[in-house]
Amino acid sequence: MNISGTTEIETGRRRLAELEARVRRDLDYLCLPPANWVPSRKHEGEHVHDIVLIGGGMVGLVGYFALWSGGMRNMRILDRSPAGREGPWLNYARMETLRSPKQLTGPAYGHASLTFRAWFTAQYGEAAWEALDKIPRPMWMDYLVWYRKVLDIPVENEVEVTQVAPEGPYLRLELAGRGAREESILTRKFVMATGREGLGRPNIPAFVKTLPRHAWAHSSDDIDFAALKGKRVVVIGVGASAVDNAAEALEAGAREVRHVIRRKEMPTINKMMGIGSFGFTAGYAQLPDEWRWRFMQYSFVTQTPAPRGSTLRVSRHDNAYFHFGQGIARMAHEDGEVVIETTAGKRLKTDFVILGTGFTVDPLARTELGEAAAEIMLWRDRYTPPPGEESEELGNFPYLGPDFSFRERTPGRAPWLSNVYCFNYGASASLGKVSGDIPGISEGASWLAREIAATLYREDVEIHWQGMLDYSKPELQGDEWTESEIEDETQAASAPACTEGS
Repeated sequence: MNISGTTEIETGRRRLAELEARVRRDLDYLCLPPANWVPSRKHEGEHVHDIVLIGGGMVGLVGYFALWSGGMRNMRILDRSPAGREGPWLNYARMETLRSPKQLTGPAYGHASLTFRAWFTAQYGEAAWEALDKIPRPMWMDYLVWYRKVLDIPVENEVEVTQVAPEGPYLRLELAGRGAREESILTRKFVMATGREGLGRPNIPAFVKTLPRHAWAHSSDDIDFAALKGKRVVVIGVGASAVDNAAEALEAGAREVRHVIRRKEMPTINKMMGIGSFGFTAGYAQLPDEWRWRFMQYSFVTQTPAPRGSTLRVSRHDNAYFHFGQGIARMAHEDGEVVIETTAGKRLKTDFVILGTGFTVDPLARTELGEAAAEIMLWRDRYTPPPGEESEELGNFPYLGPDFSFRERTPGRAPWLSNVYCFNYGASASLGKVSGDIPGISEGASWLAREIAATLYREDVEIHWQGMLDYSKPELQGDEWTESEIEDETQAASAPACTEGS
């Protein structure tokens, strides 16, 4: 957003400072945060954290804020990226604007002063808000940086959890990275607030494994688009990430960019958007398995289309091409170029391939969980869909408890998995779209905080009971009343009655 003149800039800074003061005042009026109510613990003399979150992007920030607002203060939040680079927004996300409508409240957690709109209008004014169509992607990251700052969320950057293992009733987290203050820490609960790729890995189809690594990239890779100037590029797929990467290549001066698409037609309808409501958010997780599977499988089959603006960003180039009904039969690297044969019998040559194939949900990809990752119960372990509704992809999603926790596939093999919480995209099959996308993230954070609070309280119930027994602070001091004696009813009955004129 361009603002001309020193006065406008200074006004924006002043109003932003006023907004920050209002945030702090709102929290004070709401008595947030409440006092920490969770009894402290030590294990062999070592401090035990109640909760450790990994992921300092949008999901982790609002998750931390929700837990903090619930009086759970003995927490850490870690992120492997440098400060200001958390999440995909300045890394592999390449869309010009967000898909989500600008008015969605996102991670504001019910606080009007924490919305993107409050942040934006404080700096640029209401007229600029009315003129804004969609939120520019880098600006969303600026907002999240401010959100972290104004709430004073203590994200520890450049810290990675390399291993999680049980130690007595707790979890031992092994840490690495430039920002790590210790080699390991103990926690009662471990929250994986890791967003879209939080329980999986990039989806790398087998057909590219015949190519040298310099000839292809996944859309989540750090791609040198400037090096594609004058080159032929093929993009596999037509989802949002595929389209955004095609646009980047075209704008960098690629000679041509061809979308090679397995589907026969362009997806045009976002089915999930048509049923979004408070009822769906609240009710999805309580539906029988067959209904949860049916909703999610249908959304996978119909596919979420790329945003209109992103698609136009590609098609406005004369050297952009969309080839439908062309699955990949074979790829080979011959004489310095990539040769592609499609399932429709077509053959084309290119210089570079970009995989717009998204991410897979694969708990085994989470190396920090070690061998226990194989013990995570998946949907395919619990549910067999009827003919016509099969989905290998959906079957790989974890079958979570109602509190976002993992369940073990074989009872007794890894019971400690119930202390690990999947607050990321992997939760969507079990609990709905409440742990990764902007529309439902505050509801999901509230849900997570309530469930973890209930579990912590239940685990400490004897301590809380003893605290009730021991509590002895009087509210009354003894000077608030005067004790009275009851008059003897026999004496009162024998006394002469008063008569008129006596």
